[in-house]
Amino acid sequence: MNFFLRFLLRVAITIVMMAFGGQAGAAAPATPTDPSGTWLVEDGRARIRLERCGPSRERICGFIVWMKEPADKRGQPYRDKENPDSDKRARPLLGHQLIMGLQATPEGRFAGDIYNAEDGKFYSVSLWRESPDRLKLKGCLIKFLCQTQTWQQTLDVQPGQLVGLTGDLNGPRADKEWAAVTAPKPIQVKGK
Repeated sequence: MNFFLRFLLRVAITIVMMAFGGQAGAAAPATPTDPSGTWLVEDGRARIRLERCGPSRERICGFIVWMKEPADKRGQPYRDKENPDSDKRARPLLGHQLIMGLQATPEGRFAGDIYNAEDGKFYSVSLWRESPDRLKLKGCLIKFLCQTQTWQQTLDVQPGQLVGLTGDLNGPRADKEWAAVTAPKPIQVKGK
């Protein structure tokens, strides 16, 4: 009998917590923690600088500011040779924009598109701070084909790292056509 009463009490507490927790969680969307900063990608091949962008600085853009191997065997910088835009195929990978104006979502993340220079394609991505110095990035080819990486925040500067402001001489470069376009309509994120 004692076991049965404890079981019922646990079930009742669980139901009450779920009812009140669900109402509290539905009251307001989560505000994402600002991911601005420089991040070392999971495989260590590059550092990405995330910063506020857009007309009201409410979006997040990302730029390659350091590469472990920025040049080929001949000493020539790696280029964006797979880009579908022939005008961009000669641009160096170091310094180019790869994260395109991510928007805050009700789930407390930022979501939008990321450009992959290895195949010249754009993919859906969402990112969020897992902890003060760790960022999670989830990229999807389609809704069910996703991969998640953990990026580590960096505070030091490596030789060859771009440290200037975006658009300056020693800084990354924003895509001209993205910067010239007005902010796109809000996106609807379905699921995590």
